[in-house]
Amino acid sequence: ENMEYLVMLPGPTNVPNRVMNAMLAPIINHRSEDFRILYRGIIEKTQKVFETNGDIILLTTSGTGAVESSVVNLIKKGDKAIIPVNGEFSTRLADLIDSWGGTAIRIDAPFGENPPIEKIEEAFEVNKDVKALYAVYNETSTGTTIRYMDKLGDLCGKYGSFFIADAVSILGGDELPVDKWNVDICITASQKALAAPPGVSPISINERTKKYMQSNPSPILYLNLNRYFKYYKEHTETPFTPALPLYYAFDEALNLVIEEGIEKRIQRHRQCADAFYSSLSTMGLTPFAKDDAKSNVIIAFNYLEGMDDKRFRTLLSDDFRVLIAGGFGNLKGKVFRIGSMGEVNRYHVMRTVSAIYSAMKMLGVNTNDKALSVAEEKLKNL
Repeated sequence: ENMEYLVMLPGPTNVPNRVMNAMLAPIINHRSEDFRILYRGIIEKTQKVFETNGDIILLTTSGTGAVESSVVNLIKKGDKAIIPVNGEFSTRLADLIDSWGGTAIRIDAPFGENPPIEKIEEAFEVNKDVKALYAVYNETSTGTTIRYMDKLGDLCGKYGSFFIADAVSILGGDELPVDKWNVDICITASQKALAAPPGVSPISINERTKKYMQSNPSPILYLNLNRYFKYYKEHTETPFTPALPLYYAFDEALNLVIEEGIEKRIQRHRQCADAFYSSLSTMGLTPFAKDDAKSNVIIAFNYLEGMDDKRFRTLLSDDFRVLIAGGFGNLKGKVFRIGSMGEVNRYHVMRTVSAIYSAMKMLGVNTNDKALSVAEEKLKNL
């Protein structure tokens, strides 16, 4: 009954005990020296993980709150923003830009693919004075990753526009050297590849973007980044009450990331993804994303004939205590998604692959038992 679930969702992800236990620290005054020490430490560690010298703001929100802050602090009425759209989260972001009074220039691609970068360059050519390029680095709804982020940074440099990376479901699981790739605003969330509990969204903002925001203040209150700059500079504090227990947890999660080392962490994510893609393909399943767009952190596969989404995922959850996600929007019932991020290691992959294999068998779907040794082989030095 009370055996713990293995959480293989696209977020929240499994949280190590060390990180969970950190939340038991006593509540402190968020206007005290104790808090300042904690806060300063988190900011410095976050800069390391983001690979940036820019300012870091920790919002007490889910990833969506940080994404929203990147729009409402930067975009003014009539500002043009280019955005590749190929899934639920990029669609939401484009809609948000429009509803805030900006003009989203959507570069559409079929779900499972990324638009060719030439299309994006073309949009810069055709639309003079583009204010910003927003890119969802990893589209959680489809398991696709943009593999030319660094080149998008170059394009923004060339055309003098701001580059915003929504890296909510990927930072800490794949490469994203923020400063090197010319990212002006980078957004992530605690509950994905950083393996902390949900509720904290770190956002990095470089100097030129900060200056722009300070001289073009936004009319909002809670997500007003200028207030965060001011409070950090004057008091090393947050303007509003932060989620203290989550700050302790996030601090400990960052310690784990830094102990492992970013390179090694990314390599581990690559290897686990490879094991998932190879073994599930061996079972006769096909990945949803095109080869050059496949994500290393969210693994999406198409259902076969005879695999009912609800029955399949209920079996996994009830009989094997493994949680995976279905598709949403127009992918509902057509794909399943595995979050292969954060703590993900040999154990997580093998247990998930075995459960999927068994559930397919139980549903009477023809599959191949070689899949398990394929996974085993890919994971051998983990």
